[in-house]
Amino acid sequence: MNGLLGYVSCAVLWLVLVVKAPDLVRHRDDPYLRTICAVLGLGGLCFLLGAPPTVGAVNRLGQIPNLAAPLTYAAITACSAASQILVVLWRGGPGVHRTARRWALAYTGVVLCIAVLFLLGDAPVERREDLDTYYATTPYLREMILLYLVGHLTAVSVTGVSALRWAREVRGPLRAGLVTLGAGAVCGAGYSLSKLVAVAARWSGQDWPSLGTDVAQAAAGLGALLTAAGVLIPVAGPRLAEWRRAWRTYVRLAPLERELDDILARRRLRLPRPRWSSPVTQLIWRQTSIHNGLSHLDAHVDRELYDETREAALRTTGDPERAAATAWAAVISAAARACLTDHDGGATDPAPWRAVRRPGYAGESEWFQERAPGTDALVRIADALAGSPLVRATAGAPAIAAERSSAV
Repeated sequence: MNGLLGYVSCAVLWLVLVVKAPDLVRHRDDPYLRTICAVLGLGGLCFLLGAPPTVGAVNRLGQIPNLAAPLTYAAITACSAASQILVVLWRGGPGVHRTARRWALAYTGVVLCIAVLFLLGDAPVERREDLDTYYATTPYLREMILLYLVGHLTAVSVTGVSALRWAREVRGPLRAGLVTLGAGAVCGAGYSLSKLVAVAARWSGQDWPSLGTDVAQAAAGLGALLTAAGVLIPVAGPRLAEWRRAWRTYVRLAPLERELDDILARRRLRLPRPRWSSPVTQLIWRQTSIHNGLSHLDAHVDRELYDETREAALRTTGDPERAAATAWAAVISAAARACLTDHDGGATDPAPWRAVRRPGYAGESEWFQERAPGTDALVRIADALAGSPLVRATAGAPAIAAERSSAV
């Protein structure tokens, strides 16, 4: 395995493990979370131990030629078993913990057998990349190599079949994670099969070193990364979907915030923008700014304008919710301009702001407070501000209303 590739892959997997570590500390009794962390940790360990510089360092420090081989084989075996246990825990059902324990015990036995066979064998010549094929005919080492390859192939095959079969029954992030995990298992099977074919070729007197090194290593690297991605997608998928929804809402609310921008700036109603925060926090910040601005418009609402615009929009669209959003957009736009007009006219205290009153429409401020749009309606109002012709047509409504008021 290329040293740089191995270390980069290890760093990626362990970086994800570091991100998950706080959850593991808070929920250390959760077997599902423990298994996820085991897959990530063991996957990174496989890449670390399999890198040729690490192989040389382990052999030198242990003063035993090829000591890194059984350690790497044990890590690969444990990682493949952890992946299978993860699928078992995901699937759930009766006897899930008993099944997981059986897998753990079986592969613990495989790891112990690998250690015993290595001690019984004789591997005096250090081989950093092709030990499998070089010692394919050596007693005990031959059995050790065959045991770890068959054990790995069995685990990844069962994992792949279980994950892909279950993926047909579910939807959403879990399905995406299972498909990705299944693809990683297929690549892992490619690693074992490549090694087995290369070993079988040595038994028949042939030598196909590239199959047991280059092809197998590429399959192992891709398989490990896909497996890690498959483990994380069901965990991160819902959060990413929430962030995506929050970001889309944040962007759609921009026209409404721009409409209130002058009021928010002059009255210092906008809180400091949060930096390096999630889309959810950004959305809350924008919604808070909008609500702060709306709270200063109640003295300038025009109920008649609301009714007229709503009726016109309802005749055009036939959609009550869309018509109400269009009417609110017109009222908010007109009230914002009226508020700024009063402010520019010299009023410094929000209390004496003069609402435009029409005959028969007393108490409009109270009406606004009772009927003010909720958070869910803000997005529709912002959409109406961005593209409704009726809202643009009411741009002069405050001036017209003021003329009517003075005439009365």
